[in-house]
Order: sequence, then C-alpha cells, then structure tokens
Amino acid sequence: MRRIDLHTHSLLSDGELLPSELARRAERLGHEAIAITDHVDLSNIDLVVPRLAKVAGELNRYLEARVVPGAELTHVPVKSMQRLVKLARRLGAELVLVHGETIVEPVHEGTNDAALACSDVDILAHPGFLTPEQADKAREADIYLELTSRRGHCIANGWVARIAMESRAKLLVNTDAHSPEELLTLEEAMRVAKGAGLGEEAAAKAVGENPKQLLRRL
Repeated sequence: MRRIDLHTHSLLSDGELLPSELARRAERLGHEAIAITDHVDLSNIDLVVPRLAKVAGELNRYLEARVVPGAELTHVPVKSMQRLVKLARRLGAELVLVHGETIVEPVHEGTNDAALACSDVDILAHPGFLTPEQADKAREADIYLELTSRRGHCIANGWVARIAMESRAKLLVNTDAHSPEELLTLEEAMRVAKGAGLGEEAAAKAVGENPKQLLRRL
C-alpha cells in the first residue's frame, strides 16, 4: 500500500507551491498518486482546470507518482452546481470534488445535497455534519466521502466516519494540503483514519483500497 492523496491545492488557487513542486514533494514522500484540485468557481474555472490538465500531462511523462488534474467547486451557488461540475469535466478535470458543508465556513446550505445529485462528482470533501440520508445517497451514487487532516475541517471527522460506516458509504483520507508540510505519509494518513474512530481494517480501506479504486475509475 502506498499513499494516495486526492485533494491538494497549488498556487493556481490558494496553495503555496507550483503544481510541479507539489507533485515532486509528494513523490519524494512515497506517494503513488496525487490529485491537484484547486478551488474553482465561474470566475476562474476556464483558466485553472486546463492549466492543471496541461501540467499533469507533462509531469506524468517523467514522474513515478501519478498526477491527477482536478477541481474543487468551492462556495458555488447550489443552483449552479451541476452546470459547473459538468464544465469542470469538459475542461479536463479527471477528478471533481465539491467543497462540502464544513462546520467552519459559511458554505451554502444544500451544497451537500446538490453535490450528491451530480453524477460527475467523485468526492464530497469535508462534508461536516452530513445526515444518514446523505450518506445513503453517497453510497448509491458511488461518491466518496472525505476524512481530512485539514485544520478546522477535521473537527467533524468522527461524525463523518460514523455516519458513513453505518450507511456503508465509501470513505477516503485526504489532506486538503495548501503547503508542503501538510502532505502526509502513509503512516500519518492511517493515524487520521484511526483518530476518526475507524478500526485497523476500515482505516486501511479508507487510506489504501478506496482511493486506489477511485483512481482506477478515472
């Protein structure tokens, strides 16, 4: 099992590093794959996503770690969600995340439900106090729910893990890294999963099997 992180940010949004350096640092930490999923809305989606797709194509010629170009739809109006998700995909996002209703930011109410209604969404990131009904929708739509090491967002990890396990929805562990020191080793990611209340087998599934399964789907 090697580390797979499917939620990070470069300086194309609010991260600190160029995509190339972010990918290289992940490679040195032993990552099998890293997704660069910069924040987008209608103001920048046509600039950011094609650039990530372009640099990922170049990096994948030379790096051992796979670089996945993605997008995180962030604070977009609920009624714009489906249109922007489809646009991100058309522009070259192999992985589409929606910035969920984290408990530390004023995300539009209804964002979780709107994301779970979009067939092109892959991950509902840091969904906060999601409901059992939403977890059921995630399972039915094959949308992954995120446990995160990101400060603030991680407060709800225990809740997300419990609700997801009860609904048999798929979990994975991401960093939402904005700086190099926020990337995690495999062992650190396992601690995040266990800290959320998962047992050894469930933690290994969230850190290893589930993200690898999602990569194969892309």
